[in-house]
Amino acid sequence: MNINRYIPNAFTMGNLFSGMVGTYFAANNSLEIAAYAVLAGIFFDFFDGFLARKLNAQSEVGLQLDSLADVVTSGVVPGIIMFQLLNNINAWGDHTQKIAATDWNSLSILPFFGFAITLASAYRLAKFNVDERQSESFIGLPTPANALLIISLPLILMYQPNALADNLLTNAYFLLALTIISCILLNAEIALFALKFKTWGVAANKIRYGFLLLSVILLFSLQFLAIPLIILLYVLISLLSHKSTS
Repeated sequence: MNINRYIPNAFTMGNLFSGMVGTYFAANNSLEIAAYAVLAGIFFDFFDGFLARKLNAQSEVGLQLDSLADVVTSGVVPGIIMFQLLNNINAWGDHTQKIAATDWNSLSILPFFGFAITLASAYRLAKFNVDERQSESFIGLPTPANALLIISLPLILMYQPNALADNLLTNAYFLLALTIISCILLNAEIALFALKFKTWGVAANKIRYGFLLLSVILLFSLQFLAIPLIILLYVLISLLSHKSTS
């Protein structure tokens, strides 16, 4: 029995378990723990693909299982987090206590728009599995990258409060606009480079190395505030590099 073929799937299960943990804590409005659970899931998600390629253990089952795990970790949890962020805002921008789910007279439709992120993520993952163009690069923002963007929001509010961030991240207009942008980017017909290293040479990976170096600098200098900037940087570098080669 070749045990190597089970190792990547074990990491995928780690991704799924992290998503389940994140779902529980996000539903209970413990957004910090939910965010860290998503980070753990993204870690497992990166290494299941990496190990599958290194061990030559890629399979159709592994592909489908990976997408199912990503739906939970990078789709359901970010959707709930956005729901909770919106649920703490009363009609377009005023702070209130979180509305109880059983208080039907006070329940607002506003927070449910956050689940659009889950729907867009599921659709993006379904397209990925049947799109043969995405073997070397991505078409649209990968769900883990989008998940990083969304989970950074409560972490910024908790660890790096400042007037600008507080005003934006507790404003319903901004959060709804970000939700729409997130859904569009997930399924946009734009080519984005993948962080997959076939070789370690600088010449063949100069864009990847440059992006990683800038990301590390931003993370050390800005911490959680860097994450939205890194996602923006990822999209801009991809667009510029694609334009220069077309």
